[in-house]
Amino acid sequence: MKRINLISIALVLLAVTACKDQLDVQNPNSPTPASAKTERGIIGFAQGGVYVNGFYDLKFYDGVPGRFWTGAIGFHDIMGDEIGEEAANVYGNQIGCPENVVLDNGSSVPNPQSPKKQHDLLRLVNVNAQQGNNPLFYEWAYMYAMNNAMNVTLSLIDGVSFTTDGPTKAAVVKAWAYFWKGYAYSRIGSLYYAGIINDEPYKSNGNYVDRNAILAEAEKNFAAAEAQLNGLTADDAYSSTLGAMIPDICQVGKGGILAPDAWVRTINTMRARNILVNTTTAAMTSAQWDQILTLTTNGVKATDKVFTLRSNANGDLMSASSGNIPAKTYGSTPQGGTYKVSERLIQDYNVGDKRKDNNFKEFALAPWIGNADRGNIFNTRYALLDGGAGMPGVVVLCDRSEGGYELYLAGTWEENELMMAEANINKASPNLTAAAASIDLVRTAQGAGLAPIGSVTAPVAKEELRKERRVALAFRGLSFYDARRWEVITNGRTGCVVVDGAGTVNNNATIQYNFLDYWDVPDNELAYNAPADGSAPVKNPIP
Repeated sequence: MKRINLISIALVLLAVTACKDQLDVQNPNSPTPASAKTERGIIGFAQGGVYVNGFYDLKFYDGVPGRFWTGAIGFHDIMGDEIGEEAANVYGNQIGCPENVVLDNGSSVPNPQSPKKQHDLLRLVNVNAQQGNNPLFYEWAYMYAMNNAMNVTLSLIDGVSFTTDGPTKAAVVKAWAYFWKGYAYSRIGSLYYAGIINDEPYKSNGNYVDRNAILAEAEKNFAAAEAQLNGLTADDAYSSTLGAMIPDICQVGKGGILAPDAWVRTINTMRARNILVNTTTAAMTSAQWDQILTLTTNGVKATDKVFTLRSNANGDLMSASSGNIPAKTYGSTPQGGTYKVSERLIQDYNVGDKRKDNNFKEFALAPWIGNADRGNIFNTRYALLDGGAGMPGVVVLCDRSEGGYELYLAGTWEENELMMAEANINKASPNLTAAAASIDLVRTAQGAGLAPIGSVTAPVAKEELRKERRVALAFRGLSFYDARRWEVITNGRTGCVVVDGAGTVNNNATIQYNFLDYWDVPDNELAYNAPADGSAPVKNPIP
């Protein structure tokens, strides 16, 4: 990656304002080994490599889709049909536009734009000349920038002189670097058809490997992180080091200093995710379900701290008003902001679910109708409330106050519990009682107010699990993964609620998405780093 890997490296030493007292930056425009040879310097370097390179800054930036957690992740949630978009920036409106919709009366509403297939659109715009307007560029660039920053961290750590407890502090920094490398490779392998394995600072190679090899590299790095954590305890040296790499504003609520065993549980949850979301449900084997069950049994607990992101007054890490998907979806009317609430998300709430009542307002007489030449399913009757409706004990999905919204960076207890439920439903000897109990636990924790599922058949359990993943994990960047592995993006969805261009509510529509499952390697990369002889294909063979 002769260009993309280095896009944000000049920024890796920049301390976001909230964290300047934790850093020792000598020259933020020249990240040299000398600037990170001190204890504070290496910690600042490792911190900036994640929060700045990985999630915040990029060479190209469009303020409409926004940064990583609204732009790159916005693409996921659009394709997962949690949100819709009318804006054409970075082709957001076309990325989530299905090829065809069949309404209740049997009439068809094809994609009003050209090309009709998302496959064709992504190939048409995947050229280096598009620069920041190429949607395939973003997640790739952010994650490889993070990976490179962690490579630099690992190359420097053994030369750092720590004031006290050097072995423990070095192990924590190494665990941090390996974990986020595993995270970056997980995201690359879960979205792109091929990628590059690179462990050398400021260097690249043209040896493209398929996504399965990328996911194997993710596991290699997770295992390396776990090896550093084994034997550590949450003593002062450990806690002060990890606490210095996690910004203070992210150490509230569920966010905080993960104890070594809790950090390993987060790794296990990420391992389970990588298996689950990269295999279609139809192709999952009994051994894979057993593996997921083992990992989630040892995954994130309800009481564990996890990696999170918060806003502050300066928007150093995330803007309260626009730095997350809900903030960009909120609106006093269904028109919302950049993003619109999907009618299919709303229909996945069970009747009486307080989470729906606390977070969405229906405008039945005045649905928002977007420009008909920009989409065929984004019309909606619902607005996302800011701060919720005030129902005690019920989860709030949107909070635009300073520091109010807790954005989850990696695995969570809810995701882990629902993966465990899904494994119990699908393993060779199903345990539907345990699966139902897991779903009930998540609903109770989020204040859904629903009666326990009770004794159910496997089909009913699967449907409750499907709906619960949609609503309990809303806006967390998992919906496209689910739509892909459930083959919704290829086989379509029936029984859909769709508000058509005339404002008529259809309750039994069929949506034929026909979305690409794994994206081609961005041409922004290929233009400067051509595949070497023997490389894996860089283009998904799906026509």
